[in-house]
Amino acid sequence: MGEIADRIKILKSVKGYCDLYHKPYETEHIHYAKRLYDSEEMINLVDSSLDFWLTAGRYTDRFEKELAKFLGIKKCLFVNSGSSATLLAFMTLTSPLLGDRAIKRDDEVITVAAAFPTTVAPFVQYGVSAVFVDVTIPQYNINAEFLDMALTEKTKAVMLAHTMGNPFDLDTVKRFCDKNNLWLIEDNADSLGARYKYNGKWKYTGTFGDIGTSSFYPAHHITTGEGGAVYTDNPLLHKIALSLRDWGRDCSCPSGIDNNCGKRFNGQFGQLPIGYDHKYIYSHFGYNLKATDMQAAIGCAQLKKLPEFIKRRKENWEYLRKRLEGVNVILPEPNKNSDPSWFGFLITAKSGRNEIVRYLESKGIQTRMLFAGNLLKQPCCDNFGISGGDLTKTDIIMNNTFWVGVYPGITKRNIDYMAKEIELAVNIYSTNP
Repeated sequence: MGEIADRIKILKSVKGYCDLYHKPYETEHIHYAKRLYDSEEMINLVDSSLDFWLTAGRYTDRFEKELAKFLGIKKCLFVNSGSSATLLAFMTLTSPLLGDRAIKRDDEVITVAAAFPTTVAPFVQYGVSAVFVDVTIPQYNINAEFLDMALTEKTKAVMLAHTMGNPFDLDTVKRFCDKNNLWLIEDNADSLGARYKYNGKWKYTGTFGDIGTSSFYPAHHITTGEGGAVYTDNPLLHKIALSLRDWGRDCSCPSGIDNNCGKRFNGQFGQLPIGYDHKYIYSHFGYNLKATDMQAAIGCAQLKKLPEFIKRRKENWEYLRKRLEGVNVILPEPNKNSDPSWFGFLITAKSGRNEIVRYLESKGIQTRMLFAGNLLKQPCCDNFGISGGDLTKTDIIMNNTFWVGVYPGITKRNIDYMAKEIELAVNIYSTNP
C-alpha cells in the first residue's frame, strides 16, 4: 500500500479506538483538575511515534510557533516541564553575555512566599537571596505597595507567578522594574490565556516581562503530559535560553542537522584550536531540558481547544462564585484591569479550614492548598536558612485557604453540588473570628 497509505490506515484506526474507549464522561468524584482530550490528540501522538523521532522535531517546531502566535510574542522554546521552564528563565539572566545586568550570586530577587516552590527554587539554589513580599487577599497576588521597601542595591529581578489565573498588578510591578532597571520574570504556569490591560491595550500575561514561562502538566490549561515553555521578545535572551536548554552549546543547529550555518569547522572559541567542531562548543554550563516530539504533538492539538477551555473556566468560576455569595467565607476577586483565565477557585475560611477540607474530600470533592502556603515554613527552607519579613496575609493563606476546581470538564450539576457541600461544611465548621 505504501507508507503514506499505511499511516493513514493506522491513524484512522486510532481515531476509532479513541472514540470508543476514551469517551469523556461525568463522574461523581469532582476533580480539582483533569486533562481533556479527544481523538485529535491521540492521532497526533501516534503520528509522531510512527516517525520514531524521539527528541524535538517537526511537531516541536510547530508547537513553539503556534504558542508564540497565540501569545503574540516573538520567540518560544518548548521544554520538558514547567519547573524546567522557570529554571531556564532564571538561569538565562545569569549569562555573562548580559554584562553588568547578569544576575550574580549574592544578588537579590523579589518574590512571594505564597507560591509554588519551583518559582523560587532556581535562584535560591544558585545562591541568590529571595526577598519575600506579602500578598493581598482576596486577589492572592503580591502586594505591590511593598515593593519599594523590598528594594536594595543588590536587587536584580522580580520573579512572580500570576496566582491561579489571576494576573498580578502589572501596572505597578512593571513600572517598578522599569524604573529600577530590574528583570521581570512572569511565571505563567497557572494563567495561560489570562489578559491584562496595560496602557490601554490588552495583552496576555507572560508577555509583559522580559521572560515568561508556562507549564503543561495535566492539571493545567492545556497539557502535553509533562512539558513547559519559555518565551520572550528579546532575541539575546532567546539565544541564551536556547543554549542553556540544549546542553549549553553555542551552536543553534537543530538536533540531527549538521552545519546549518555553514561555519561548523571555521571558528575559534575560548582556548580551543581553530576549527574545533562548533557542535561541541559550549558557551554556557547548560542542561538538556528538551521535551519529546510526542509531547509537542499533543500540545498542537490542545492549543486548538485552548480558547474554548479558557471560556469554560471563566464560566465555571463565575457560576460558582454566584452560588457561594452569602456563604461565611472570603471569596476570590479578580485584580483590577485584568481578564483572568482561572485555574481554580480560592476560598479563605474564617476558621476550620482543615475540617472543611476533610469534609469536602469525604463527599468526593477534591481540594488543594494554595501550593506551599508560606514557603518559608516548609522543611526545605530550613536547609537554606531562608527567612522573610512580615508576611501576615501569607500566613492567613497558609492557615485558612484552600481551592476547588473550575476546569472545563466540570458541569453545572457538579458546581451546584460543590456549592451546597461547601456551604454545609462552612456552617458546621467555620465561625466568625
